[in-house]
Amino acid sequence: MTTMTDTSNAARFREFKMPDVGEGLTEAEILKWYVQPGDTVTDGQVVCEVETAKAAVELPIPFDGVVHELRFPEGTTVDVGQVIIAVDVAPGSAPEPAPAAAPAARPEPEPEAPKGRQPVLVGYGVAESSTKRRARKGAATSVPAAAAAIQGEMNGHGAVVPESRPLAKPPVRKLAKDLGIDLATVVPTGEGGIITREDVHAAATPVPAQAPAPTAAPAAAETAPEPSAPAVVTTVGARETRIPVKGVRKAIAQAMVGSAFTAPHVTEFVTVDVTRTMKLVAELKEDKDMAGVRVNPLLIIAKALLVAIRRNPEVNAAWDEANQEIVQKHYVNLGIAAATPRGLIVPNIKDAHEQTLPQLAASLGELVSTAREGKTSPAAMAGGTVTITNVGVFGVDTGTPILNPGESAILAVGAIKLQPWVHKGKVKPRQVTTLALSFDHRLVDGELGSKVLADVAAILEQPKRLITWA
Repeated sequence: MTTMTDTSNAARFREFKMPDVGEGLTEAEILKWYVQPGDTVTDGQVVCEVETAKAAVELPIPFDGVVHELRFPEGTTVDVGQVIIAVDVAPGSAPEPAPAAAPAARPEPEPEAPKGRQPVLVGYGVAESSTKRRARKGAATSVPAAAAAIQGEMNGHGAVVPESRPLAKPPVRKLAKDLGIDLATVVPTGEGGIITREDVHAAATPVPAQAPAPTAAPAAAETAPEPSAPAVVTTVGARETRIPVKGVRKAIAQAMVGSAFTAPHVTEFVTVDVTRTMKLVAELKEDKDMAGVRVNPLLIIAKALLVAIRRNPEVNAAWDEANQEIVQKHYVNLGIAAATPRGLIVPNIKDAHEQTLPQLAASLGELVSTAREGKTSPAAMAGGTVTITNVGVFGVDTGTPILNPGESAILAVGAIKLQPWVHKGKVKPRQVTTLALSFDHRLVDGELGSKVLADVAAILEQPKRLITWA
């Protein structure tokens, strides 16, 4: 980190702060840096990817220049408003004098930034939250070590580790801390004398009592400062694996608990013959009007749910606890649970009720593609009114889905299987699936919920009703 002490330096270096990238969120975790000190950047260039409690977002730099400093390593959770990168907007000017020591106002990160990060799990949906993580406490750093780190950063090589300190990456240091192992006592086997995870486990094996007691884990999780390294899976001996709960996973857990214990859930089920729907899907795939879009059973199911909501509009509502009001929505933002490398997220199609079948197919394709690429924005996951979750893709018959916070209903679609079915008085092999509709019983009574589910089932059994009922 550099200290600007005169007007010329103040004009030369510009700082980019962590923005509020998601509807009032207070923090974000730096997943990946796309630039390093010494790299040239231009206005609008993406410099890093961050993860909020809602999604992963790429951040563009708003000015031109040369990267002078990255203030935080990958894996660090940073408060909104904190400076994350400094850029020299007047390269070629007289070099800035190096300070004698790092300022005490900002905790120093671990000596080595992690090389990469595996995506974390995402759940069904997130609620707006004012929860703010406790600030990290930086480890004490000597003046010579701080000066060496600063000099290393100015040379474009990142932080420098003093030779007297055991060589280990931040995740390995975190593992050693969890297991109660002093790295100075560990025999390194890694290239260049670096201590590996295996070295730490080997040191821990003879003395299992040093591992953290399982009963103490919940309290420690509440009070211990969070590591600056990315979430890592910690194996305690051979009998336990501990996965830090943070970021999106933490927000999802809180949202689901809040939903489950706030909204009185009711779930109803129906098993339906969807043979005609499957035939319609096959025909639409050959229709020139559907060329260029993906056609699958989910498209017809989504359209069926939209028609059912049009016929029963009271189901599309929200509960306003503060004002003790039921808020009926005259639009449908249709949420679709999408499996991604980060886990299951629920972006929604805005104003889906206004879209034709080809438009809905295009929207579904774009939604799923964007989600799988990890580029879903927080705005795309906000404002949903009703959701579909297709558990059938995992071979599951059905389930009892939990409502997304602020929504009135969620439809689970089970696997479509060939089963014996009574059709026109005879037992025949037919394509059959089971639907499950969970709804908020404060908003939706049994009659209304049954009507919606029955309408969806009736359309899937006789898809020509899409024309007569729409």
